[in-house]
Amino acid sequence: MVMNPIFNSLKTEKKERIINAAMKEFVQSGYEKASTNEIVKEARISKGSLFNYFNSKKDLYLYLFEYGVQIVEFVYEQIDLEETDIFKRIEKLGIKKLQIQRKFPQIFDFLLSLTKEESEEVKYLIKERVHAIQAEGVTRIYENIDYSMFREDIDIKKAIEILNWTMFGFGEKALNQLNSVEDVGEQYLQEWDSYSKLLKNCFYK
Repeated sequence: MVMNPIFNSLKTEKKERIINAAMKEFVQSGYEKASTNEIVKEARISKGSLFNYFNSKKDLYLYLFEYGVQIVEFVYEQIDLEETDIFKRIEKLGIKKLQIQRKFPQIFDFLLSLTKEESEEVKYLIKERVHAIQAEGVTRIYENIDYSMFREDIDIKKAIEILNWTMFGFGEKALNQLNSVEDVGEQYLQEWDSYSKLLKNCFYK
């Protein structure tokens, strides 16, 4: 990947605008069909500027990949392995994910799209690493969880899937309602807590 250092020296707002525009286009169109014309239009920059920052569409794509990987690894680092309650652990991850999505709305959709990308030009450069990162994440998320808190008659795997679906849906709802990262506060936590308590009553002893 070749990137002009000028890109990293851009003002944060402009840099994030370019990243978000590029992620949006790659998610919607895939690597092959992604249009740099659409990216520069969305980012409100000239095409010459884009290729001053990145030598090619491939370099831009790989930059976004590395950028996304850094964010995911940061999220994994926030996992508190001392917290053994799966509800509390996923809650904290959900809040961190929501905060990131306020800045980069397409980031997790982009990372998901990497696993489905079939372009010969890039797929072998990313897929193996993406799968490794996903496996690491699953390991860390569920490491040191106290499963003894679940009722004996509960299918724990399915219960956790329901918890994840609920957190995902609640996160999407909150993302559409919140005006800023700062809004992820007490009201949001109280509302999520009501969902969490309902599920705990169903799954825990």
